Amino acid sequence: MMYNSKITIGLSVVLLVWSLCSFVEKKDKPTLFLIGDSTVKTGRGDGSNGQWGWGSFIADYFNPQQIDVQNKALGGTSTRTFYNNPKLWQQVLDSIQPGDYVIMQFGHNDASPIVDTLRARGTIKGNGNAYREVKNPLLKQNEMVYSYGYYLRLFVKNIHDKGATAIICSPIPRNRWEGDQVIRSDYAVWAKEAAQQAGTFFIPLEDLIVAEYEKRGKEEIGRLFFGPKDHTHTLKAGAELNASLIAGYMAENPKIGLKRYLKK
Repeated sequence: MMYNSKITIGLSVVLLVWSLCSFVEKKDKPTLFLIGDSTVKTGRGDGSNGQWGWGSFIADYFNPQQIDVQNKALGGTSTRTFYNNPKLWQQVLDSIQPGDYVIMQFGHNDASPIVDTLRARGTIKGNGNAYREVKNPLLKQNEMVYSYGYYLRLFVKNIHDKGATAIICSPIPRNRWEGDQVIRSDYAVWAKEAAQQAGTFFIPLEDLIVAEYEKRGKEEIGRLFFGPKDHTHTLKAGAELNASLIAGYMAENPKIGLKRYLKK
């Protein structure tokens, strides 16, 4: 009887472990995570302040029965502050499973001061391995600050280590012109370099948008932005345009792996 009881207890333990393992098994469909700044998600992502990020519309292009899209971007962040905030990147990273995808688009806030009492969010310009030790007045402690491209490569490594696919986007261009040409950003160059060095996919979003802007002209494009003094944040129509260009690029580049999940 004692022997049978031990067998019964042993089987119960095995069944409990099996049920727990089943509970944490891979989801029935992959997740596409979006991370970035306010040009990906403004505020709550519902346009309540009149501004929209392209991440609020990219899900419209995907079949929800085949892939889940989660917009985890947060306005005001840079690569540095998003990566270092445990309530931001670490929470996303903990949710990533093999087969998932992460699209990242940063750059607009990386040009901010490295040390200030407002946000302390700037990064070293470029894509090198240089670093700078600073006294962060907000954290009240020393911090090692790296380059924009270095942080992008950290994101990619974390994602690849999880068995997921990382996709770097160059930041969307601001509504700034020289004559009939849109002013381009060095951050787009550094984003491409970071993707190449990290061995991951790259979406030349700046190039895609600039081509469309220059085709339509300064006056028409000006109506896609929040206001005459806001060169960065788009209205709904502007965000929808940017999302459509990303979806179109993914459809034309099946190696990224997301084409299969796009609506037919």
